[in-house]
Amino acid sequence: MLNFVKNYANILKREFKGYNGKKFSNDLMAGVTVAAVALPLALAFGVSSGATAAAGIVTAIFAGLVIGGLSGASYQISGPTGAMTAILVSLVAQYGMQGVFIASFIAGLLLLICGIFKLGGLVSYLPMPVITGFTSGIAIIIALGQVNNLTGLKSEGLNTIETIVSYFNLPQTLNVPALIVGVCVIVFMFIYPKKLSKYCPSSLIAIILSTLICTLFKIEVPTVGAIPKTLFLEERLDFLAIDFSQIGNFITPAISIAALGLIESLLCGSSAGRMKNEKMDADVELVAQGIGNMIIPVFGGVPATAAIARTSVAIKSGAQTRLVSIIHALVLLLSMFVLGDVMSMIPLSALAGVLIVTAWRMNEWHSIKAIFGKKLKTAIAQFLITMVATVVFDLTIAILIGVVFSAFMFIVKVSDMQIKVNTVNSEELETVSDSVKNTAVVTLSGPLYFGTSAKLEELMDKIDDHKNVIFEMSNVSVADLSGIEAFKEKCEALINSGCEVYISAINPEVRNMFDRCGFIEKEESKLYFENNDKAFVFIASK
Repeated sequence: MLNFVKNYANILKREFKGYNGKKFSNDLMAGVTVAAVALPLALAFGVSSGATAAAGIVTAIFAGLVIGGLSGASYQISGPTGAMTAILVSLVAQYGMQGVFIASFIAGLLLLICGIFKLGGLVSYLPMPVITGFTSGIAIIIALGQVNNLTGLKSEGLNTIETIVSYFNLPQTLNVPALIVGVCVIVFMFIYPKKLSKYCPSSLIAIILSTLICTLFKIEVPTVGAIPKTLFLEERLDFLAIDFSQIGNFITPAISIAALGLIESLLCGSSAGRMKNEKMDADVELVAQGIGNMIIPVFGGVPATAAIARTSVAIKSGAQTRLVSIIHALVLLLSMFVLGDVMSMIPLSALAGVLIVTAWRMNEWHSIKAIFGKKLKTAIAQFLITMVATVVFDLTIAILIGVVFSAFMFIVKVSDMQIKVNTVNSEELETVSDSVKNTAVVTLSGPLYFGTSAKLEELMDKIDDHKNVIFEMSNVSVADLSGIEAFKEKCEALINSGCEVYISAINPEVRNMFDRCGFIEKEESKLYFENNDKAFVFIASK
């Protein structure tokens, strides 16, 4: 923890060096702009997570103040995110809001531990197609999670598949006015000029217009409901009410929340860091995320993480320091107390429309285009497997499946042995001898292990009619017992057919492994040679 304090102090020293009124003015404007983007998202993510709109705002406020203030970079803006709602919906359905608060607190503790033990570099080991598939899977979950508020349909279930099936098993009534409002919001956000987004986000304008229209024309649709004007929500983490005998039930969802928080925060920091040309201290960021997510549930908020949408807006708006995050939180706090009555009238279907568009835009379309456009089979498989696993299984399991599959494909690729067979004519040699005629040089490249048996089987058909065979093994870097035994069997089969076998340019480590496995010099003939030339000289001398 002392390292965190030291590193954090150094970050602040660099960040605020030469800070002046002009930079504060930039931070102020950027903070207000980010708040305009964050407000509708906070409301929407609060509702879609199974909590309330107020919980979403409280989360954004404390994430901005605590996580943003302690962040490992000057530009990170944290708050409730769509990715996190994918975990929370099933958690709320199973354990209620107290379950969310407990899991969030444990997740914060796990993130704090990850930061203290400097595990911030773990995310760099995730392959790009896995991350892209993971993001697309989350986008699908978010979009499917908005169907109820968008259409008025009902569903139940602890996962996405159960929820989809329930639509066909429960009696349904379509809320046409709500659907029309939601669809109009979606269309509006897609046709909204990008130039205007710099000054006012499409999501905020869409919610304002939909609320005005529904209020003026008295369109009866479900709304957000009362927004309490307090930072201490009625439903919040109650330590006295925790049943510690049941705490084990929250470990798995807490790990999922922590893993998602780690991945999303560090990927956001890495991407935004390139935009601002500033490197983030990943371990300090994890400590900040941990502390924030331990504090937020005490006030009734849901888990938070850094969000690329808000962070990129901050950078593009001229953000200079972490004061942008704090200012945006204060603006949200002011909105909660001043505009609470107005926000209570926002149609839920309008928020659903905002989230559906957000889900569409969170897909990394440029990466998806590159993966499929270049017809990279392994990358396509990584993307699809991770995306499907994210929708069907727990998010942590999905990441694990994607990483394990990627590792397996990598091992298969690098472990593929290449075998090249060349027949050397005696006319090409300086010393012409009948004993050299009909000699094959077999070049082996790659590891000699249990997976190369099939390759060695193919080898026999190419060289079984040669008098001499030289195995050139300079590119064989590693060998195991299974591979050596398989190779030994092929050599013995050649010798039994009347062929002479020689090994050239073998790596000392591989030679040592050969000796340990009982692959030794023949008594009647030399087996190992430094290079092919010396092997040919030996053959010619016989």
